[in-house]
Amino acid sequence: MMKKQLWSFTIVLVLLSLLLTACGGGAATQAPQPQEGAVTAAPSTDSDKIIIGAAFCLTGIQAPLDEPALRGAQLAVDVINEKGGVLGKKVELINLDGKSDPVTVGNVAVQLIQQGAKAIITPSDFDFGSPASREAQKAGLVGISPAASSPLFSSTVLGDKQFTMSMWNTTMGAAAAEYAYNVLGYRSVYVVTDTFIDYTKSLSRYFIVAFKNLGGEVMFEDTYTQGAQDFSAQLARIQALEKKPDFLYISSYMPDLGMIIRTIREAGIDLPIVGGDSYDDPGLFEAVGAEYGSNIYFTTHSWVSPDTSPEMKQFLDYYKAKYGSDPDAMWVVTGWDVVNILTKAMEIAGSTDGAAMAKAMEDTEWNLLTGKLDWSDAASGHQTNKEAAIVILTEGKPSFWGWYRPAVIPPP
Repeated sequence: MMKKQLWSFTIVLVLLSLLLTACGGGAATQAPQPQEGAVTAAPSTDSDKIIIGAAFCLTGIQAPLDEPALRGAQLAVDVINEKGGVLGKKVELINLDGKSDPVTVGNVAVQLIQQGAKAIITPSDFDFGSPASREAQKAGLVGISPAASSPLFSSTVLGDKQFTMSMWNTTMGAAAAEYAYNVLGYRSVYVVTDTFIDYTKSLSRYFIVAFKNLGGEVMFEDTYTQGAQDFSAQLARIQALEKKPDFLYISSYMPDLGMIIRTIREAGIDLPIVGGDSYDDPGLFEAVGAEYGSNIYFTTHSWVSPDTSPEMKQFLDYYKAKYGSDPDAMWVVTGWDVVNILTKAMEIAGSTDGAAMAKAMEDTEWNLLTGKLDWSDAASGHQTNKEAAIVILTEGKPSFWGWYRPAVIPPP
């Protein structure tokens, strides 16, 4: 009988011990584990390093923009560290894969902040990037997207420490409209808008406003949804037009953009096609090839060639030394530029304080590989005053026409 009582008492003690451990009595709380896709094997706890966190998407539909940008960002960190770092410290870039999912991107940003990030680089799109930017704002950190062009990516929507390095779609749409009207001499257009994300919807909207303001005729506004993989209904409407437009404006992105252009060209329609920076994708050049990849014009962020500027030549030398080849996408320079902005802002501010960095970014005129940039103040949205690069695609090969700053930019 006594043995049974002692055994029961022992069991009670063990259960109480387990319960106290589960409730945190003396047990350390386990930190959240980083997701796959980190540039470094583990977060740094070294106080002699400044951590820049990034939520670039290395998988999913956003990857063609973000993966090259990550390469450029890491190259910038390497070069900066070779020159002595920032504020007497080395810089460390930690990227966690946002997986082209807004919820994952937001969670990734929280993890990066917990790991000590002093600034957050977000994906290059409002829908995918804004969750990371919102988390940066909550933490009092600067958040910046290399190429999100929606006017919604602004300080008025996301907070006073949030920026995009890209021209807004107001500029991108107006530049395409003015180039088509003033340079190419086109007067009528058929517009097709991919309705899947805000980027493509707002780009068409501002293009249409600018083209109409010039006196151009928008003959029809059609829609398409990414993933449908069927452009037959839109093609039938284009073919049924009694009067053909001077050109087509198609606001979409890969992978469906390649299918759309091929469908149009295979039907024997050789009208000029105009679009935005999503066209600046080697995947598109390959998809349309020499047979279908001509008479295509688009606005984008930069032109990657050694004769663009001495700074671009130096960047290309650095890139080839690190990666063993020339860049395969323009987006590498957006990553390079965004890291250089953040680290220069830290130097100007004399600290990694988010408010001081934001003020330095507002007050500085930036001469970048992606063009000259001047941000407005937070009250007016951190609007980007920036030139657009015009690129022409001929037989699947891009060529640089030049820089274009529109005379009139529609209000956001």
